[in-house]
Amino acid sequence: MTTTPRNRTVTALRAETERLRRDPGRASSFFDQLADAILDGTPATEDDALTVLRAHDDELLEVVAAAGRLRREHFGATVKVNYLVNLKSGLCPENCGYCSQALGSSADILKYKWLSTEDALEQASAGLQGGATRVCMVSSGRGPTDRDVDRVADMVGTIKAEHPEVEICACLGLLKDGQAERLREAGVDAYNHNLNTAESHHDQIVQTHTYADRVDTVEKVKGAGLSPCSGLIAGLGETDEQLVEALFALRELGSDSIPVNFLMPFDGTAFENVWNLTPARCVKILAMARFVCPDREIRIAGGREMHLRSLQGLALHVANSIFLGDYLTSEGQAAQADLEMVRDHGFTVLGATPEAADGDHSHDPAKRRRGAGTAVAPNA
Repeated sequence: MTTTPRNRTVTALRAETERLRRDPGRASSFFDQLADAILDGTPATEDDALTVLRAHDDELLEVVAAAGRLRREHFGATVKVNYLVNLKSGLCPENCGYCSQALGSSADILKYKWLSTEDALEQASAGLQGGATRVCMVSSGRGPTDRDVDRVADMVGTIKAEHPEVEICACLGLLKDGQAERLREAGVDAYNHNLNTAESHHDQIVQTHTYADRVDTVEKVKGAGLSPCSGLIAGLGETDEQLVEALFALRELGSDSIPVNFLMPFDGTAFENVWNLTPARCVKILAMARFVCPDREIRIAGGREMHLRSLQGLALHVANSIFLGDYLTSEGQAAQADLEMVRDHGFTVLGATPEAADGDHSHDPAKRRRGAGTAVAPNA
């Protein structure tokens, strides 16, 4: 019988893994055995998650290969593409230290009141034409008034009349009783409200609302029959244990979709000088999320380009969802580059037509006009 992490200690498995790493004909690693156990129906433990998070960088490909088995078991070779529409930007009364839109932030960002329904439709249509199947409609603020909910309901109706197949996720802040039901009636499919961090770390990043307030909104969403979308932000000065704590809370809460954001330390925010992430660390965080929540949508969210950099494509072998193009107050890489990255790594965009999945083969070689033989400086 195959021995799994469930009947052996993590310490013993790590010792064996280290021994096997030096053996060219080595057997399966700790991470492969962990994937085996999860596929057999045994959930990952907190110790398992910490082991993944603390894997050596030279074990990164082993971690990705094992987590990728779980990703393909549940999501095949598809990548879900999401598109953000920032309905109202800036001027938020909450003091979330990581947020460029928060009270006390002097970040140089776009600030505007509610988009019109026509503008919201135009923005959503652009994302859908670019390959997205879900539109995330977001507004800054503590939470919506009933008038705000009606405004969003009108937008949703207009967008769905034009694009009947689109999934719409709303993200409007803390909800009051009855508002989730109103959004569901209007055609909203999902609602995003991130836990952001562990309960034990929450008061270090925001003081104008509580962790319990956030959990309450996710519970309201579930009670109304909306799909709960809730994730986290890594890089907020949390410990490894607190990252694990947050992820297990999301598993317990039943989040269908888990956006994993990486802190973007905007100048003018409380976290402007906080740089705690490396590309390899980010991949291990995503892999940990896959091991802990193997059948949930793991979405690479804000900070993808800044922190994963050249490992973005590798991360797709663990995560199964991304945002296309720009974010709420920051720019992402070109949408076409996102779609090319998906195809280049052997994946297809969920819901794409066969023609779109084939990709664009019209690139010509870029002819050198600089460096040796010219008066132009070399590309170095």
